[in-house]
Amino acid sequence: MRISEMNWMMVEEYLRRDDRAVLPLGCTEQHAYLSLSTDSILAERLSIEAADPLGIPVFPVVAYGITPYFRAFPGTVTLRVETYMRLVRDILDAITEQGFKRVLIVNGHGGNTPAQGLIGEWAADHPGMRIKFHNWWNAPKVWAQVQAIDSVASHASWMENFPWTRLEKVKMPTQQKPMSDSEKVRRLDPKAVRQYLNDGNYGGLYQRSDDEMMRIWGTAVEETRELLNGDWD
Repeated sequence: MRISEMNWMMVEEYLRRDDRAVLPLGCTEQHAYLSLSTDSILAERLSIEAADPLGIPVFPVVAYGITPYFRAFPGTVTLRVETYMRLVRDILDAITEQGFKRVLIVNGHGGNTPAQGLIGEWAADHPGMRIKFHNWWNAPKVWAQVQAIDSVASHASWMENFPWTRLEKVKMPTQQKPMSDSEKVRRLDPKAVRQYLNDGNYGGLYQRSDDEMMRIWGTAVEETRELLNGDWD
């Protein structure tokens, strides 16, 4: 149930019987041959598929995140940490004011994890609220599924290559890219990061079979839905 497909009266009626909501966090950044909106597409779609059978509303994805290291790749848009923290705080303040009391944040971008610290601080100031922060791609069940398929998996590699993050008429390389040194990447400026990564993939195959990807996706939906249905105390 998307907020974008509801009016305010429908939301008000929903809040008379339930107080749960989902807030997806994404990013607009390079993903090699995949869509620049990969993180946003995955976080929002996963949220909707997990929440829809439960009738829980999903807010529009926050499509911009913290990704300064990819600034040299055209199309990447990064927010300053301070800006991002204020944005997430304002969204949570608005949700709380309207009567939502249990919010699952489905995060699709590793660079957004500083928001996890903010959530702890914010929740301490709002004792009636319950917030869960879910990095879906490395949650226990999903990550176990990824590792069972191929342990060489990383940013912009096969593990993010779903039918809905691919671009039409874009041919994927067939070789397995050697893993990059993630510690080195953290030390480099944006131009040097682009030079070092070349196409943007951190390492691994660019694509695996859709059967394998659907197994991962099914696990991700199930694991996310369990958080919505699970204990909030």
